[in-house]
Amino acid sequence: MDYTRLSHIALFDGIDAREIEQLLTCLGAHERAFSKGETILRTGDTARYLGIVIEGSVNIAVNYYWGAHDIFVHVEPGQMFGEAYAVTRSKLLVDAVAAEPSTVLLMDADRLLNVCERSCRSHHRIIQNLVRIGAQKNIAISRRIMHTAPKTIRERVLSYLAEQAMEHESRSFTIPFSREQMASYLSVDRSALSNELSKMQRDGLIRFKKNRFELLGR
Repeated sequence: MDYTRLSHIALFDGIDAREIEQLLTCLGAHERAFSKGETILRTGDTARYLGIVIEGSVNIAVNYYWGAHDIFVHVEPGQMFGEAYAVTRSKLLVDAVAAEPSTVLLMDADRLLNVCERSCRSHHRIIQNLVRIGAQKNIAISRRIMHTAPKTIRERVLSYLAEQAMEHESRSFTIPFSREQMASYLSVDRSALSNELSKMQRDGLIRFKKNRFELLGR
């Protein structure tokens, strides 16, 4: 395991590689490889582990009773998932699924939250980092709610693309979703989304090729 690489991940901010190696042993952490489409955490299970994507990416997906499927969050390398369920020992309402061949670091939430008798600095630091990341994730959830609130597909697309432009500080950017994933994230039909994107391009609002977008003049 590359502990120096882990030191650049938000959960381990302020913790050096040597401390991370000791900390992960204390936390019972282990790496696992997953193939594309493989379920990492499953709806209905009681969560014990939280995960950090080391390589690849993970989709947090909702599978509704009547068969519909929505991607709620796309998790990229260095990002964490499942912590809200794991720290509360709640039953999962979502699946965590490998969006591509992925390597994930899994950590026992109970061991993370309960500082051992040594009460080491790095353990206190990782708990602080966990709280901060949780607050940032609440903001991300609020963003998706904002993007799916408009009634029309065009309004939802414009809301999402405007937010991406702001994040990239550029009118030209690459989004992390395929067309199917984008439709799921915005809670719209894939064919209807593709049709609307084509109309928006004809109307001079956007220019795109696959997942590369450019916002044009207002």
